[in-house]
Amino acid sequence: MNERVPTMGWRRGELWLDTDILWLGEGSGAPAVAVAPPLVLGPEPPPGLAASRRRRDAWRRRRIARRARARALALSPAVMLALAGVRSSGPETSIAVEDPPTLTFRLGTGTAEATYDPRANADHDRVAVARGSPPTFKPKRLDRSVARAEAVPKIDWHHAISVGLPNSGSLIDGTQLPVEGPNWVTWNPVTDSTPNAPNRLYGNEHTIRTIVKVTEAYRAAHPEAARVVIGDISREGGGAMRDEHVSHQNGLDVDVYFPRLDRTLRAPLASGEIDRRLAQDLLDRFIAAGAQMVFVGYSTGLHGPTAVVIPYPGHEYHMHVRFPRPGA
Repeated sequence: MNERVPTMGWRRGELWLDTDILWLGEGSGAPAVAVAPPLVLGPEPPPGLAASRRRRDAWRRRRIARRARARALALSPAVMLALAGVRSSGPETSIAVEDPPTLTFRLGTGTAEATYDPRANADHDRVAVARGSPPTFKPKRLDRSVARAEAVPKIDWHHAISVGLPNSGSLIDGTQLPVEGPNWVTWNPVTDSTPNAPNRLYGNEHTIRTIVKVTEAYRAAHPEAARVVIGDISREGGGAMRDEHVSHQNGLDVDVYFPRLDRTLRAPLASGEIDRRLAQDLLDRFIAAGAQMVFVGYSTGLHGPTAVVIPYPGHEYHMHVRFPRPGA
């Protein structure tokens, strides 16, 4: 039976040694008459089998290096150090290979703490969504309007004196309501726009504090509700406003627009735009806070104590809240 002997390839420029020439340290097994002189290797690589072996070993090393680089997934030195620390901490601790490449690790008390960089992970999430997979992380984004609403404005409080009557009086050292706050915005009835002019937002200290407290309690009870739209209060020194009101002269009156069904921060233009449930709740809160009178339109359907809630023409889209003079 003939056995196939594996053949060895020959490359151009190679010189194969004759088979009867012994390699270093090898013997023929038969008593030799004379020992061949040792083969002296010159500075150039020897041709033949040794050079082929070196080329094969070099190719194997390059292949192993390529595989190692592919498995490394281009991790930074800091991540490799953290992974090494985790692996050495115990057999029960490991980090999944599927962790997104935008995770970084902080070395602290012997454990690796993963942190997330939303800016770096934007491309990763965009590709995941395009492939039909949900993003790996869903960091909470702070909406600018929410952040602006949550900023508490500074109020320069003054102990004011309300002089005379609401329709014939003045205001001394009043407190200005900021044009925008965490639970309210202001509306200018002359320009039909927001915010109101600062000079139309002065009131008695008690009036301003009540507006702030009532709107805060209202928003806390109804997180889904929009901020309360506040209209005119009084001018800085009180007195007649002439353009819109006969009253609002001594810092004890404030116009509060009814909440809208569409939650937009503007005065309603029709009765069908009013959220009557929220409007009634807001009215009740001003009454509970000590309002002396609240004027509402006939068609609003809002109700309350007879001596306090008074139907009055021209108040279909806002309530006119009047407070008693402090100490009276």
